[in-house]
Amino acid sequence: MMNGHRESDNSIVSKKPSNKVENNASSAEKVEKRGLAKGKSKEQTKDRTQRRSTLQQALFRIRQISRERKEERLTSLWHHVYATERLKESYYALKRKAAPGVDGINWQDYGKDLKNNILDLSERLRRGSYKARPVKRHYIPKANGKRRPIGITVIEDKIAQRSVTEVLNAIYESEFLGFSYGFRPDRSPHHALDAISVGIVKCKVNWVLDADISGFFDTIDHEWLIKFIKHRIADKRVIRHIKKWLKAGVLDEGKRQGSIEGTPQGGSISPLLANIYLHYAFDLWVNKWRNCQAKGDVIIVRFADDIVVGFQYRSEAEAFQRALQERFHKFNLSLNKQKTRLIEFGRYAANNRKRRGDGKPETFDFLGFTHMCSQTRHGAFIVRRKTIRQRMQRKLQEIKILLRSRMHWRKAKVGAWLRQVLLGHYRYYGVPLNGECLRTMRYLVTRMWFKILNRRSHMRSMDWKQMNLLANKWLPVPHICHPFPTQRLVV
Repeated sequence: MMNGHRESDNSIVSKKPSNKVENNASSAEKVEKRGLAKGKSKEQTKDRTQRRSTLQQALFRIRQISRERKEERLTSLWHHVYATERLKESYYALKRKAAPGVDGINWQDYGKDLKNNILDLSERLRRGSYKARPVKRHYIPKANGKRRPIGITVIEDKIAQRSVTEVLNAIYESEFLGFSYGFRPDRSPHHALDAISVGIVKCKVNWVLDADISGFFDTIDHEWLIKFIKHRIADKRVIRHIKKWLKAGVLDEGKRQGSIEGTPQGGSISPLLANIYLHYAFDLWVNKWRNCQAKGDVIIVRFADDIVVGFQYRSEAEAFQRALQERFHKFNLSLNKQKTRLIEFGRYAANNRKRRGDGKPETFDFLGFTHMCSQTRHGAFIVRRKTIRQRMQRKLQEIKILLRSRMHWRKAKVGAWLRQVLLGHYRYYGVPLNGECLRTMRYLVTRMWFKILNRRSHMRSMDWKQMNLLANKWLPVPHICHPFPTQRLVV
């Protein structure tokens, strides 16, 4: 499996990982307790559970070897990718309602003859005759009037990419550094948000660099990416198929465009490739800079291409920003000058700015929240987080459009839908001290529903007393879903 150490699977330790695996173990190792699906016998569920267990044991062996031999490159991985059971599990892990790609085949169509389709895909991957299809480009309107391009990948590419991602994740999870949170097993945006809050409160942070990379996913250099992957992967078949996906191109309004840079939009493997790229282009470098050049405290949090770095000294923050621009230039990346800001932020920011007459400390946005310097009722410094105003307005606009299209639905049906929308909003934005924004969200949704109901006929059909009864029945009261950062994460 390694250069100079070719071993068969039988020679690798195949002990099943225990329940006491280290905290950052892959979520794939966890055993999920699920109910029995309709139409499936206990024997079918048992067989699938056993197959999943076998697949996880294979990933565990890969993970174990990659940790023990960090200086060596893995040479025999492809047979794990084209294994029919892994491809089948990758199919079941995909979104059922995702739009079809350029071939017009959706999840349900592919599953009508799943066994033969998976066998055929596995054989083509084994022989090397598999061909990547172009990504269908679709545009979503943005709040500012512009259009956001997204990519829709064909389902076979999604399956194969997800299978490769699972195998490579077993290797790279032991490589990635602790301050990288985006698109990793057992890590969520709220872990990154907690790391920011705890880091600023516990460390001597006086300045914050909110860095944004211009068009990151569209500007990744293919040559550098392949070089980075080859640091750990020596299996030529893995490299060859990643190149196929990178060069597949985009189908935009019927015209095929080749790809000379960037990762496949909408592809299952894109987040992993992005993390690999920034691991070598940014993470390793910034970690070395912090340990060797910085004199004061430095905290780092990265979620995909969103980067926040906290500094004790302004001079080091400015020097770092200049060095970061030079570093990114080497790898075909650049900082967005309009969105990248260095601000005074921390426990002493308010007093220092007041003494100079500069007003309140500035704020920065990260992962949907505006971060502000604040205090507890006892005067202790905290980082307060509230929903970004533009995010809330954008969500309300989406709800308004959908409410209009569902104007003549039954009240119970609309109420059930709005209930799910608000619960999803609370689950993400329900952080401590953000209750006011949650209550505002519920009130504005209630008011929009009230207006829509009274437009269903020329006569006013509902007053606010009736509306409040309806809202209390269907629209859940805001609640805080997440603990304080210091309770969930200690840096």
